[in-house]
Amino acid sequence: MDAITAEGLVKIYKSRKSEVRALDGLDLTVEEGTVLGLLGPNGAGKTTTVRILATLLRPDAGRATVAGFDVVRQAQELRSVIGLSGQSAAVDENLTGRENLVMFGRLYQLPRGEPRRRADELLEQFGLGDAADRLVKTYSGGMRRRLDLGSALIGRPRLLFLDEPTTGLDPRSRLGMWEVIRDLVREGTTLLLTTQYLEEADELANTIAVVDAGKIIARGTADQLKSQVGGERIEVVVHDRADLARAAETLSRAGDGASTTEEHMRRITVPAVGGAQRLMQVLRDLDDEGIRIDDIGLRRPTLDDVFLAITGHAAQANDASTADDTPARTRAGSEEERAA
Repeated sequence: MDAITAEGLVKIYKSRKSEVRALDGLDLTVEEGTVLGLLGPNGAGKTTTVRILATLLRPDAGRATVAGFDVVRQAQELRSVIGLSGQSAAVDENLTGRENLVMFGRLYQLPRGEPRRRADELLEQFGLGDAADRLVKTYSGGMRRRLDLGSALIGRPRLLFLDEPTTGLDPRSRLGMWEVIRDLVREGTTLLLTTQYLEEADELANTIAVVDAGKIIARGTADQLKSQVGGERIEVVVHDRADLARAAETLSRAGDGASTTEEHMRRITVPAVGGAQRLMQVLRDLDDEGIRIDDIGLRRPTLDDVFLAITGHAAQANDASTADDTPARTRAGSEEERAA
């Protein structure tokens, strides 16, 4: 069963001087109980897609259903079963962590006494118990992101939207956030995750949809997308330029395709499937041939590699970035509507 279905979504941002088509007929499906990674550069249309699916924007054309509700006609009903964590932590820094979560629980209209119980539960779950009564202005960036995610979960949503949840975090905080997201997946939550990082989608998503210029241009697992740029490659830098020809021949025999040589860099690259085991085999073959090397490594495709293969251009922000980059400060069932 599909938790999300979008057909032909169009969204146009207009100003006095220009018109930006942020979405241009986007189609999307997300199966219930899975994680879809929406991958693309700034301005590709990721955040606009999330805002429409979370009822924060109305599409100019097309239709979408989330958890069985139409995002336009049944927006109010939908907001009670989804959560959203935007690009910037939408928490009040002049309140404590506990006060923030209790406030969101009341905005979600949880039964009397439930907001505080739920807040305490989430604070412990996200490792914020010791900081529960500190003002959020004293929190680190990673702590704020965890608190923001907790506020999105306060109403126990069936479906969660995470819009670039690790942008701006240091490596340690990013790994911590990944573990939190994995826990949600194990509990059966359906997730739509937007990201600029292929490795993040690789770690967290069952399926990846690549979006560019407002359209889905490719869809598959991380391995399937990587295969479009040749998968893994072994790169070798030989010590002596005179050994280039022999080294290239050796790598061609050991690899899974023809090798390429950059003579001025003394570097040879060959497609290879098998990861570290294949790398060790290449090392042994080069040693048997008596070829000295200065460097050797296993290179995996990057986000730019994937985009270059699929679209013919690198993953750089396009003209829609201004329209698509403004952080969504409001979550499912905007605070103003809940308070009204």
